Amino acid sequence: MKALCIYAGPQAKQHLARHGLSASDVGVIPAAAGGPKGLILGPIDRFLFNEWLPNSQQSIDLVGASIGAWRMATACMPNSLAGLLRLEHDYIHQHYELKPGQKFPSAQQVSDAFRDNLDLFYGGSIESLLTHPRYRLHVLTSRGKGLLKREHPLWSPLGYGVAFLSNVIHRKAMGATLERVVFSSSGHLPFGTQDYATRHLALTPNNFMDVLQASCAIPFVLKAVHNIEGAPSGAYWDGGITDYHLHLDWQNSAHPEQHRGIVLYPHFQKSVVPGWLDKTLKWRHKATPFLSNTVVLAPNPEWIKTLPNGKLPDRNDFSTYGQDLQSRVKVWTAASSASQQLADELAQWLRQPHMAKVQDL
Repeated sequence: MKALCIYAGPQAKQHLARHGLSASDVGVIPAAAGGPKGLILGPIDRFLFNEWLPNSQQSIDLVGASIGAWRMATACMPNSLAGLLRLEHDYIHQHYELKPGQKFPSAQQVSDAFRDNLDLFYGGSIESLLTHPRYRLHVLTSRGKGLLKREHPLWSPLGYGVAFLSNVIHRKAMGATLERVVFSSSGHLPFGTQDYATRHLALTPNNFMDVLQASCAIPFVLKAVHNIEGAPSGAYWDGGITDYHLHLDWQNSAHPEQHRGIVLYPHFQKSVVPGWLDKTLKWRHKATPFLSNTVVLAPNPEWIKTLPNGKLPDRNDFSTYGQDLQSRVKVWTAASSASQQLADELAQWLRQPHMAKVQDL
């Protein structure tokens, strides 16, 4: 294993040592925010959902924010293999023509184009993906309160300043400004919610598009989504703001009798960072008891250095390559193709699960 690293919490590590890992062990699959970094997980997603998990029958909770929500919603589609391949292609080839005098597309331009793409991507599949016989989809969004209740050119930046300061003091304090709102296709939440202000609502055919767009609505890059059907009023933004990498209380389901199983987490790094505003707060990047039953699958940092530019695709590439779509597509495609090695090594380890390859999370 040169590309893939496997990290496990204490409880998960005990399970792997005794039983290895079978498809029937999995109870939850989280999917992080992180924009283009998520492209590196495409081959693992396709392997899990189209080759490995079909060997089991249990229900599984799929929990996603931002691009993670897009990935998990696609995994619920009737033809998930075609959907996941199309997601990768469409994300890599996204492009926004600039108007004269523009250096970057406006938030309205990006939002309008993204909504058109969502309509094309999921049109005709929403009902079936929300009623998937095995997968329960949970999409995270961040609902603004106070200064952030409505998107505003002055109040929104001030509101995010307040959110940043309150988050530095205590993550839970940020809940006064930004609320975690989870929309679910069915079932109870597969995680406890005592850590942060949380609201749980139904994900329906009538609000699916708005919810998915909101979960991907990066502040100041896309417009917030207002007036989501079946949800309280307010501005809804990217779910990664409150839950960047879904460092959630997987040990305590909202329904104690619910079978949780292993939390199998394809991720683009070892650290599971709680919120987007925690990115610079390194002391919040460590594992906690929340992740005791979690197995993280992540690329080896040394392998990442072999990718184009020596790094994962990221949002800075939009600025780096500007209107040179062909060059960015070439680099992102090469990285996505190279990441097939992650899926191949995972498949090999599942056949022969050597514990020497499993590191502490």
